[in-house]
Amino acid sequence: MNVMEHGSTIDGELDFRAREYRRSKAFAPVWSRTLDVVFDDIAPYYDIASDVASLGRCSAWRRRFTDSVALAPGDRVLDVCAGTNGVGLALLRREPGIEVTAFDRNAAMQAVGRRLARERGVTIGSVIGDAHDLPFPDGHFDVVTLQFASRHLSVLDAFAEVRRVLRPGGSLYHCDMLRPENRVVEKLYGVYLKGCVSVTALAFGSGPEAWSCRDYFVDAIRMFYSAAEIGDLLRHVGFSAVTSRVAVGGVLAWHRAVKA
Repeated sequence: MNVMEHGSTIDGELDFRAREYRRSKAFAPVWSRTLDVVFDDIAPYYDIASDVASLGRCSAWRRRFTDSVALAPGDRVLDVCAGTNGVGLALLRREPGIEVTAFDRNAAMQAVGRRLARERGVTIGSVIGDAHDLPFPDGHFDVVTLQFASRHLSVLDAFAEVRRVLRPGGSLYHCDMLRPENRVVEKLYGVYLKGCVSVTALAFGSGPEAWSCRDYFVDAIRMFYSAAEIGDLLRHVGFSAVTSRVAVGGVLAWHRAVKA
């Protein structure tokens, strides 16, 4: 695993706004409607399907991610794109004295997450909304987490919103599947991703919307950012002390960024 604690590894400043425009133009129909239908469909079996699709690695990656989050009793934590609350539940196991708010646009995923929280006897606040327009005051949270969802967002706006709701000195912890810098790895990963989406959809009897997204999941990675570029984008929106850890040939990365 490679750890980077320095500045950009990219020559020149990227035109992030133009790149985000191209992503939004390509994926607007999927982002605005199709993904909600897909997650409505897969919410009851999302966690097990994620492990199947990742060959059993998804839970381990989440543990590595949540273990990296620095917490103190009384911290206010916002989990953006919280899904079924896997991150929030893991953080509360580590530090029961924190206050966790789960934020997600999909009510079906959060319904599962609220049930899991009740079964474990913990409290996680639940808010449904758009990650590009967080309904929280400036500087409200000590920690924000965002895992396995940023490739489905206009990240320039989403990261700016995250920075706004963090207190000065607060940290964003980010993890996602990214675009590998190695073109061979990128192509192999695209073939694998399309195949595993098909197999998972077949195994769990997913609906037609999930099947229709097979090309989208590959294209979303192809048009997304590498680990180094995510670091540059975080600095671009005003974060400092950006660090990253890269694994699986650049397919996966964890980032931490601090609001100065």
